[in-house]
Amino acid sequence: MLAAPINPSDINMIQGNYGLLPKLPAVGGNEGVGQVVAVGGSVTGVKPGDWVIPANAGLGTWRTEAVFSEEAVISIPSDLPLQSAATLSVNPCTAYRMLMDFEQLQPGDCVIQNASNSGVGQAVIQIAAALGLRTINVVRDRPDFQKLTDRLKSLGAEHVLTEEELRKPEMKNFFKDMPPPRLALNCVGGKSSTELLRHLAPGGTMVTYGGMAKQPVIASVSQLIFKDLKLRGFWLSQWKQDHSPAQFKELILTLCGLISRGQLTAPACSEVPLQDYQRALEASMQPFVSSKQILTMC
Repeated sequence: MLAAPINPSDINMIQGNYGLLPKLPAVGGNEGVGQVVAVGGSVTGVKPGDWVIPANAGLGTWRTEAVFSEEAVISIPSDLPLQSAATLSVNPCTAYRMLMDFEQLQPGDCVIQNASNSGVGQAVIQIAAALGLRTINVVRDRPDFQKLTDRLKSLGAEHVLTEEELRKPEMKNFFKDMPPPRLALNCVGGKSSTELLRHLAPGGTMVTYGGMAKQPVIASVSQLIFKDLKLRGFWLSQWKQDHSPAQFKELILTLCGLISRGQLTAPACSEVPLQDYQRALEASMQPFVSSKQILTMC
């Protein structure tokens, strides 16, 4: 293993409240990048020196070395930046599929999302920009809001708003210059998701892929009847079950193309040596942290 991030879903898995739980004892970590050092005699898909990422969740990436079957990994270009390779197989995949699979969006269409500074949020901003989509990016108010706004706009965000701004009556004027979003991406739940629904175009879709507030999604009856809004969910592990390994590999290579063209960068990261994992785990659970903790093994 070369490097592996700490994602919220990794913490949920350790806590035992995730949709996929490995048999115990288990190694933590569902994402990362490794370099092949040796292969068995009948292995044809990978060779020593190749960079590989997990084909599925539950592989256990927080370790220095491992023996896997060749079906358990996918080879990727070894000239990718290390942080991009280590964070490739979860958040960017989730972002890309949500943008592509729920609404037939055209260049100029608008997407609204909360938790916009998360790993998925940063990937949504960049992939949407590459597709010619406009984004409204909602974040919690914080002391360094302007600094965060500047960083998200440097990634391609068109608008960055706080949860409080989204609730203000003046938002009506905002949408005079913006088409109402046809797609909302919800990683929070509770009041935040209710606000996203309020601004969706009639017939639009809100996709929930996380629940950081640990509160339910509440939709009013009038939104469902008179605006015909659709509530959907997305879980990458389920998408993989419903699609072939070849289709996942195609998705990975599409994202590698965006990275090589400079259209998709890794989220803000802090590299921590594996032996300091305790410090990295504690840092990953602090509020308002816009930097993803990446365990490095080399």
